[in-house]
Amino acid sequence: MLDIDDCAWRKGRRYGTILCDLERGKVVDLLPDRSAESTAQWLQTHPGAEIVSRDRASLYAEAATKAAPNAVQVADRWHLLHNMSQALQSVLAPHHRLLAEVALCAARGAQAPASSDAQQPTSIQLPSRKQRAQEQNRERRLARYETVMAQARQGASEREIARNCGLGRQTVRRWISARSFPERRPSSHSSTLDQHQEFLERRWQQGCHNAAQLWRELCEQGFTGRSRTVRDWIKKHRRSQRCPAEQSLSATTPLRSSPRQVAWLLLKQPEEARLYSEELYRRSPEIAQCASLAREFCRLIRQRDISAWLSWCDAAIASPLVNFAKHLRRDQAAILAALQQPWSNGPVEGHVHRLKLIKRSMYGRANFDLLRLRVVNAA
Repeated sequence: MLDIDDCAWRKGRRYGTILCDLERGKVVDLLPDRSAESTAQWLQTHPGAEIVSRDRASLYAEAATKAAPNAVQVADRWHLLHNMSQALQSVLAPHHRLLAEVALCAARGAQAPASSDAQQPTSIQLPSRKQRAQEQNRERRLARYETVMAQARQGASEREIARNCGLGRQTVRRWISARSFPERRPSSHSSTLDQHQEFLERRWQQGCHNAAQLWRELCEQGFTGRSRTVRDWIKKHRRSQRCPAEQSLSATTPLRSSPRQVAWLLLKQPEEARLYSEELYRRSPEIAQCASLAREFCRLIRQRDISAWLSWCDAAIASPLVNFAKHLRRDQAAILAALQQPWSNGPVEGHVHRLKLIKRSMYGRANFDLLRLRVVNAA
């Protein structure tokens, strides 16, 4: 079981090849270059590979086909999803003006109900990402608390409960002694600027909005903090001074209208971007078709739905994703193997990271031969 990937000796200029044994999880060799010839020569010198896991680089596919024709080639699933995202970005790139217009239109549409007559329902303020994360953490703590209490009612000891739930005995004891679920106290962070709030507010009202000037004046009064602390205070103060319309507009507008950000929104479909995606689909049926195909591709890769592969290819070839679909058709055997086999490029990516650490620790004082010995012979 062989895993092949490239590694950078000098990023963007010179690359090599790393080969990893998937069964043992160890590096078997390093090659000084990234080419089909050197990889094929290594495979011919070391025959017997039954599985070859690789990314979608054509040179490694060519080398495996030439030197190990009986081996099953497996395309890496992460690279397939990444290539799908890149293909969707290339479809969105010519429509950058449309993406920006739809972002502004969706933001105004979300703001419009609040400014209309009182008989119309107002828009619901969705929780922020931080609030959603806090709510999810609370639900997990509540579930563990209920598990602890259920075991306590069954007569289990604190030691047994702590071992079963993965908690400390003090936490178990505190939860059992509490009469209800112990909510976490809201954190209160103090700042070195707290004692200077009155001065900052007064200078702000006088028209001094320059962080460097305010920092110098604070230092004359004994302030020992950094200028960045004052700059952060000014940013928060300006944000709190915004009118409600501006706050609503900034909260409902997507982070950016770049093709990369929009591709992420169309693939993930977060609830806060629903107005944006609906308006974009209405204005461009072509983008709507590509987004639907992209989400279906991600689904069949994640769920290993091999039965949906041919129908997806036929639909993609009749869409703006035709070039991406044709490239996939040429590598169809490896993609079908990826939907059936459990192997991936995950292990070799970890070894590439370890190789970078070893290479940098050598500070360029040794050549490729020593680096190869250190990587291959490492435990």
